[in-house]
Amino acid sequence: MVSMTLTPCRDVLIYLAGPLFSEAERRFNLELTHRLEVIGFVDFLPQRVERDGPPYDTMTPEERRHAMFHLDKTRILDADVFVLDGRVPDEGACVEFGIAYCQKYLQNGKKLLVGLHSDTRAAFIGGSLNPMVYVTLEYVVVDDEEKLLRLLAEQGSGVEAGSEFPGSQAA
Repeated sequence: MVSMTLTPCRDVLIYLAGPLFSEAERRFNLELTHRLEVIGFVDFLPQRVERDGPPYDTMTPEERRHAMFHLDKTRILDADVFVLDGRVPDEGACVEFGIAYCQKYLQNGKKLLVGLHSDTRAAFIGGSLNPMVYVTLEYVVVDDEEKLLRLLAEQGSGVEAGSEFPGSQAA
């Protein structure tokens, strides 16, 4: 792992949407979130919300689904940066990403949309991401957590979305 010095990034909220299907994926999400918080970002990682305790434990399944959706939607809309990870984003991550994308482009927002492709198995021959996902991202950082951290630190320091970032693929 490359060591780097990053300046604190206060008041920048990141929403991290990633796979939750294995212990390794959940651990990766927690470790990445921790690294982002160490450099000063405020992160929302949906898997950290205790959905078996209060107030969810007193809700019906339908009420719980609505409460979880409302919380996640609110945090997506509040976020300055949306990070999408996964070889092929699952349906929940795609809905989350769709909310972030629509907010940005319908409201001419400044939300930064970043893809972290930590699982480089290809879904399409000769391609790494579905074009509907790839084209809507401003940056795609392939299999390089350090580049993601640098990009986000620059964002936290006021780098404009769409600026060239060495080693990334601007969409």
